[in-house]
Amino acid sequence: MKKVLVVEDDPVQQKHICTVLVGCGVEVIAASDGKQGLEKAKNEKPDLIFMDIVMPEMDGFSACRQITTDELTKHIPVVLVSSKKEEADKVWAQLQGASAMVSKPFTDEDLLAQINALT
Repeated sequence: MKKVLVVEDDPVQQKHICTVLVGCGVEVIAASDGKQGLEKAKNEKPDLIFMDIVMPEMDGFSACRQITTDELTKHIPVVLVSSKKEEADKVWAQLQGASAMVSKPFTDEDLLAQINALT
């Protein structure tokens, strides 16, 4: 079974993403900000992380950078999920170590495609 960490501060978005993932047989762990996401990535060692960018405490770019450079977590692919759609945001996401970026609004298939591609 695949384990996926969902880091999203909007409870409605978080619930939607988690519901889609559970529906396809994935074990889901949730966090509400980048700081929690970083801690759960280290403790839970998920196979994949879906992470929002704009969040309190620590934004997704910072959390992604820390996850992808830490020896304990650098092997975990991070997919940034955000309403940020500019090319500069996509480039910055790659520079932070993100494996992919999914733009909001997204479809269930967009999420599932990332699971299939990265796990």
